[in-house]
Amino acid sequence: MTKHSPSRSPLRAFASPDVGGVVQGAAALVWLPQAALLAMAVQGLASGRGFEAVIWPAGAILLLGLLRAGCEAWGARRTFARARAQLTALRAQTAAALAGGSPLDRGRAPSGLAASVLAEQAEALVPYLVRYQPARWRATVVPIFILCAVAAFSWVAALVLLVAAPLIPLFMAIVGWRARAASEAQMVELGGMNAFLLDRLRGLATLRALGAVEITARRLGDAAQSLRRRTMAVLRIAFLSSAVLELFSALGVALVAVYVGFHLLGSIGFGAWGRTLSLGEGLFVLLLAPAFFEPLRELSAVWHDRAAGEAALEALDRLQCNELPLPGAGASLTRAATGVHGGPPAVAIYNLHFSWPGEQHEVFDGGELRIAPGEHIALMGPSGSGKTALLSLLAGLVPATRGEISIGGVALTEHTVAALRQRMGWMGQAPHVFAGSVESNVALGRAGVNTPQVNEAVHFASLEAVAQAHPSTSLGEGGGGLSGGEAVRLALARIAVHPQADLLLVDEPTAHLDTETAERVADALVKLAHGKTLIVATHDPVLASRMDRTVSLGRTDAMEKAA
Repeated sequence: MTKHSPSRSPLRAFASPDVGGVVQGAAALVWLPQAALLAMAVQGLASGRGFEAVIWPAGAILLLGLLRAGCEAWGARRTFARARAQLTALRAQTAAALAGGSPLDRGRAPSGLAASVLAEQAEALVPYLVRYQPARWRATVVPIFILCAVAAFSWVAALVLLVAAPLIPLFMAIVGWRARAASEAQMVELGGMNAFLLDRLRGLATLRALGAVEITARRLGDAAQSLRRRTMAVLRIAFLSSAVLELFSALGVALVAVYVGFHLLGSIGFGAWGRTLSLGEGLFVLLLAPAFFEPLRELSAVWHDRAAGEAALEALDRLQCNELPLPGAGASLTRAATGVHGGPPAVAIYNLHFSWPGEQHEVFDGGELRIAPGEHIALMGPSGSGKTALLSLLAGLVPATRGEISIGGVALTEHTVAALRQRMGWMGQAPHVFAGSVESNVALGRAGVNTPQVNEAVHFASLEAVAQAHPSTSLGEGGGGLSGGEAVRLALARIAVHPQADLLLVDEPTAHLDTETAERVADALVKLAHGKTLIVATHDPVLASRMDRTVSLGRTDAMEKAA
């Protein structure tokens, strides 16, 4: 199974600025006519024209300033709205990719890490799109216009700017490589600490029982200190990039100012295309010199946003990569598999091959198995023999490497698996309890399941005497307040409330239960499976003896090899 990657890199998807960023960049060019008007006014004053030389340039400068402010405000609002929309779409795409991965994917990101990336780290995309993208566009376009305007009056001043400008992005790129690596390391550290904290909070009761609270607190403190050091490393690199920019921009502006000053004094007579600059022309060049470096200064100020944003994009991209995709994720129900069921299905397996991603050993190597309609089968065998893998293959939770699985005469494929799951009842080794009421945990959002049906299912599972299992009772994430046996019976209630389920796939229902509870669970399971096809994986010989047939996996004659 190959790793799934999005068809297009998220970095390329966000490479081009939107209309808002273009308008913000164009607003920066308004300084060109403003500087020309200001230089014209000073030249008029120097020529003795008096106050009238300042009136209309001042009014024009004011109008241009209002135009520039309006363009920047409109562009910023549009860019922000686009950034939020893109972030929402990217989060939805990542969530869909996570939902499209098999729950048995061993490379699946921990829930704490996924929550950290989606909720916290993804927010770094907003400043990346709002500040960095427009700043990068301005730094690419605006200096070219300013350089052309300066070159029209003095090729020496333009040459000074042209020589100083490439040094800034060169050194910023060198610093930026380190900044990106530091940001990625910081986000990995943050996600790991969140995953560690979530895992320990879930097992807090166990930690207290084992007296390991202090050890866990020390480990969490060490993780927090490590995160602090990595954050400070990112900030040090951000300050370094700003210092590099300020150094070269200050040198560039100073050299232009020295040249213009000595040229106006007559000490330097070259560099102005064979003529002498006037006061207004020299002032115009001086006013444009700082503006030439201003977009680069803005780019340096948001350089950390670039590093953090690209690291967040890479983190989201990694979440979208599934080593083990869920077969039929997002597929619609097919007519072939959603028709009226004529009774419990037969199950047939032909030439089955399967191995976990990254492992050379094949769990199944051409095995075959046939189960009659309504037959109750117990899968037995040592750990690692493939009992859970076989149930997962039948449920369509993992794709087979090769071979064919047929349920009720319908081949299990990418197109039919979503519909075939509608007739399956699944009960895993460790049923997950969601935060919410018992009723919502039993119904699981199924259409048409009402409160009386949930009450009947709870009664069937012998949970009516359990105070924490009343349908209106709220449960915490992970089922705090329910014992292991009660959680298993809650899973039985989930199957019981699903009337269309005529193929029951049950994995170790009596594991880790006491003898009395295991017997009650087995009684309820056998009663529930009456008139249905049941396949149960178990190590319990008592439960296996109540089935119609036992299949011992791991033996050469258990699943016959295809010829």
